[in-house]
Amino acid sequence: MVEYNVTIFGLELTLKPIAFSIPLGQNHWDIYWYGIIIATGFLLALIYGMKNAKRFDINVDRLLDVVLVTVPVSILCARAYYVIFDGVKLESFGDFFGFGDSSGFTGLAIYGGVIGAFLTGGIMCKLRKVNILDAFDLAAIGFLIGQGVGRWGNFINQEAYGSFTGSSWWGMQSERTVRELGEGLVHPCFLYESIWCIIGLILLHIFSKKRKFSGQIILMYCSWYGLVRGFIELLRTDSLMIGSIKVSALLSFVICIASATLITVILKKKNVKENEIEYVSIFAENEETQELEENENEQID
Repeated sequence: MVEYNVTIFGLELTLKPIAFSIPLGQNHWDIYWYGIIIATGFLLALIYGMKNAKRFDINVDRLLDVVLVTVPVSILCARAYYVIFDGVKLESFGDFFGFGDSSGFTGLAIYGGVIGAFLTGGIMCKLRKVNILDAFDLAAIGFLIGQGVGRWGNFINQEAYGSFTGSSWWGMQSERTVRELGEGLVHPCFLYESIWCIIGLILLHIFSKKRKFSGQIILMYCSWYGLVRGFIELLRTDSLMIGSIKVSALLSFVICIASATLITVILKKKNVKENEIEYVSIFAENEETQELEENENEQID
């Protein structure tokens, strides 16, 4: 069984990525801690969503219908995104799901899952008559919960790390980082992203109680997450690539800028509309006053 001796924060740890194995005929299907941690993050996000649905004017039962369809499709999209951009060669259809010669359902990309969630979730919201923007606002906070927790699965797998860092305090090293990069401490990118997501979770939860329009929280999520993910991808050594371009870094910065721009434009239009003073003609006002005076005189007569 694979295991990693890891040094981080001055601590020496031994990590085993595989939690247990399920016998399948002559082979076995490994269950990774990564998957268990991701599932835990999803469960916490689901609990949050169920408890806060009413605050977003969403029917809980209809939301659950949306989730039950969206989640499995999103996982498949996360797998497909990874296979496409990592150049994975599948020898059989079963390899896509981790059967055949593969060992477990390995290789997922968050952006593939998020894209799948948006597309499938939008369709399901339409079918179940759930306001799409309200659902996306609620889901955005759930994403931060899932990502904040889920990134620790990357730590167990010793992946999603960056280039060398001069810091002896938060730098990380393991057999895998030494084998792939050489001796030295590397950036624990999983930790940076996890902390950023948890901070974002707290801020967006508070701000969601004062949102000014439906869709504001999901745009804030895209801007918040896109910003840090873009910079983290520039540090990472295992990014998915198109030629010399880091796919996730480019996508992150585009999403961040587009979302921030939309928030600014929408809020500006909303403020103009709220501050707009209805124009009343001075002549119309005088005519109305004169008419009232005439009525009062008639009553006196």
